[in-house]
Amino acid sequence: MKISMYQASVPRLANLLENLSRILDKARAHVDAGHATERALMDDRLAPDMYPFSKQVQIACDKARSMVARLAGMEVPAYPDDETTLAQLQQRIARSVAFIRSVPAERIDGTDDHDIVLPVTGVPTRYKGLQLLLGHSMPNVYFHATTAYNLLRRNGVPIGKRDFLGNP
Repeated sequence: MKISMYQASVPRLANLLENLSRILDKARAHVDAGHATERALMDDRLAPDMYPFSKQVQIACDKARSMVARLAGMEVPAYPDDETTLAQLQQRIARSVAFIRSVPAERIDGTDDHDIVLPVTGVPTRYKGLQLLLGHSMPNVYFHATTAYNLLRRNGVPIGKRDFLGNP
């Protein structure tokens, strides 16, 4: 059985981002219970040279939208990075999932060997569709979502592996 480019991307990305949104619900409850401040969560970072929590969520969303749009040969929807609350990050996630789910499978399936040029740290980098999906974009989305998860765990938000995985 062969898995399609669509099945390897859209459902997986939507699931990951929706799980991240549910994790943000738990972060909100943690703040509401007085265990942390929203500002502290939004600004926390694992190391001085890493992005803060808010940026980790933004990038996870951006990379997911970018990959799906590029595979489908569409314009990448851009959102301003202006979220300052957990609720605003959840809105970004919801908009990203809505876009990802709006792209029909036939726009993505069969793009395994398509040439895609992506600016990586300002340098145009060429990928084949499958290489972009499995070697660049999916690892990036998971990296930033995992980093956001780890920041919340470090701040005492009661989440675990099942929250991250959800119902795959």
